[in-house]
Amino acid sequence: MRILVVNVNTTQAITDSIGRQAAAVAAPDTEIVPVTPPFGAESVEGYYESHLAAVAVLEAVRTHAEPFDAVIQAGYGEHGREALQELVEVPVVDITEASASTAQFLGRSYSVVTSLDRTVPLIEDRLATAGLTARCASVRASGLAVLDLDRDPDAAVEAIAEQALRAVREDHAEVICLGCGGMAGLADRVLERTGAPVVDGVTAAVTTAESLVRLGLRTSKVRSYAPVRPKRFTNWPPRAG
Repeated sequence: MRILVVNVNTTQAITDSIGRQAAAVAAPDTEIVPVTPPFGAESVEGYYESHLAAVAVLEAVRTHAEPFDAVIQAGYGEHGREALQELVEVPVVDITEASASTAQFLGRSYSVVTSLDRTVPLIEDRLATAGLTARCASVRASGLAVLDLDRDPDAAVEAIAEQALRAVREDHAEVICLGCGGMAGLADRVLERTGAPVVDGVTAAVTTAESLVRLGLRTSKVRSYAPVRPKRFTNWPPRAG
């Protein structure tokens, strides 16, 4: 089984980190293929960057040379999952939905701890679109920019754990979701501080994708995600040079 794990930003170090985290939980017969999009922002923290990232991820998947069995969109709260499902027949798993769905098996309510406050509305919108808000206690911002996570992991854990503790104590969350692909690998350290189960979206998405592939399930094409209709696209896809 081959799974594409597509970062939504162009920072290779984040792609590498996401790839390592995905590979750590993948089954022995699963090949994880980390992918960095061909264009876009170094970090995605707002609507403009998110919409641009959606196009970049689509292009990365559309032009991928080797066959694959599933796609993971490794951006929390980002746009584009539905378009990916139109593009391919294999399962497409968004880390936002994978982590929130997994959290609901572990406790009555969950909270998401993300990066900057400006990303909170994107995550709330994504959860609402997916029908996952009923048991969401809160979406909290750690105040960290995405690129800060790599620069000072100790400070990142402290900021994330503080908001996770407040989510448990003040919002009555029973499970914490790490609301950023760049937080991959921090779950154990946040668990130590909070005592609540901590779900990493990347690892949850890998095991979800593997299950769908092993069950022989594919994206439905009967209505919402029917293939793109044949038509002329002006100056798209862009030509090199």
